[in-house]
Amino acid sequence: MNFLIDNYDSFSYNLSQLIGTLTNGNVTVLKNDDPQLDHLEDLNPERIILSPGPGRPEDAGKLMEVLDKFIGKTPILGVCLGHQAIAEAYGGKVVHANKLMHGKPSNITVLEQNQLFNDCPSSFTAARYHSLVVSHGPLPIDLSVSAVSEDREIMAIADEERAVYGIQFHPESIMTDTSVANQIVSNFLATSPVTVQA
Repeated sequence: MNFLIDNYDSFSYNLSQLIGTLTNGNVTVLKNDDPQLDHLEDLNPERIILSPGPGRPEDAGKLMEVLDKFIGKTPILGVCLGHQAIAEAYGGKVVHANKLMHGKPSNITVLEQNQLFNDCPSSFTAARYHSLVVSHGPLPIDLSVSAVSEDREIMAIADEERAVYGIQFHPESIMTDTSVANQIVSNFLATSPVTVQA
């Protein structure tokens, strides 16, 4: 089963719908403070998706605990707040963006081809809703920057060896190129837990 951790965000429903459509309903949604997260390993998650949400990663319920427990064991995709949480879990920093991006389309440029961006164009349009970003430096050695925006903010990070990916933009938004959004999420859903290295 794929698990979506809902960080109390209105976009979580859209994200769960997208995942459900691509997996014939193979998604379970848990709020970030759900007691079940304390024993999530007992539910044998195939993949974990971290939703967008308000505030900072450290204030998002059990989100950081989930990352500490499952990085290197289960493929993880973080979206917006989830992306920032991944960076912090690896020792990176989350800082204020150069400018607020709430409900604005942006051009995303792929710098590094990886599992997440297989069969995706080198640039595409995506929606951004954020005031915080992952800082460029110093980025933890296990994380690479795989995409940036036109204003050079980090839009995607990856730890390919452990199948951990973060995207700052929103694939579930109608402002994001639909075919690219579907491809990115499908690529993540094709990640096999067997390939993950601790």
